Amino acid sequence: MKVITSPDNRIYKGALQLKLKKHRDEQNQYLIEGTNLIREALAGGGEIETLIFSEDYGRHTDAPENETSAEALAVAKEAEFEATRAGYAIIVLTSQLFRKLSDTETPQGIMAVVKKKKYSEAEFFGNASDTNLIVLDRLQDPGNIGTILRTADAAGYMGAILLKGTADIYSPKIVRAAAGSLFRLPVFMTETPEQTIRLLRNYDKKIICTTLETDHYYYDVNLAQDTAVIIGNEGNGVCREFLIESDLQVKIPMEGTIESLNAAVAAGILMYESVRQRYQNEL
Repeated sequence: MKVITSPDNRIYKGALQLKLKKHRDEQNQYLIEGTNLIREALAGGGEIETLIFSEDYGRHTDAPENETSAEALAVAKEAEFEATRAGYAIIVLTSQLFRKLSDTETPQGIMAVVKKKKYSEAEFFGNASDTNLIVLDRLQDPGNIGTILRTADAAGYMGAILLKGTADIYSPKIVRAAAGSLFRLPVFMTETPEQTIRLLRNYDKKIICTTLETDHYYYDVNLAQDTAVIIGNEGNGVCREFLIESDLQVKIPMEGTIESLNAAVAAGILMYESVRQRYQNEL
């Protein structure tokens, strides 16, 4: 396969644009990078549109821990097979061009352009009966957002609602932090707290907010099912509209003078309390 050497190549320029949110929104695409995410996309139904290799792929010595070069090449062969079957493009870049496209310090030599998954209200809430979801109220930290999405996926949550003002979940840092959960966890975007509340009411979800201004601890309330857990902005917390309309307000016990927990930690505690309660109810 011919190696692309010119930065003016049409496919390369299109992929490079995806490093900016504006173009991700316009093209309805985003980039994934590394063997693990390629594997997750293939296994989780990610719609790859272009597979991109560095010309020196397979000669890297910085493969991820517990992953041999042979395993990495096996993933590449599977991706190539799927590309041929599905008819999407495969390109090879010079190592210099690949590094410009990469968002990591030590590129693994493989990435892909992936189509965003979009859900209608009916699709998102179609399997919403008796299940929980997480709501991100304008969070900004990529690590927090990616970790929360990954944890929601692991905890069996039906999906995540993201309010306008939340950082772009298709940015490279969030995509990496989510570790493949974007291929499995449905995500639905809303414009305002009012719209979000209306949807949650329509589908019979209890609205749970965290605040220090309550006497209820999270482990004393029913989080097992039909619950929407609201996680607020790192600096400002949950917005006033959610607090006013919430069915329950809960707090996480903290010692000393600590005023709040990291958003991803708090979300993980609440989501896995719901898992514990659900399992306990099934016994």
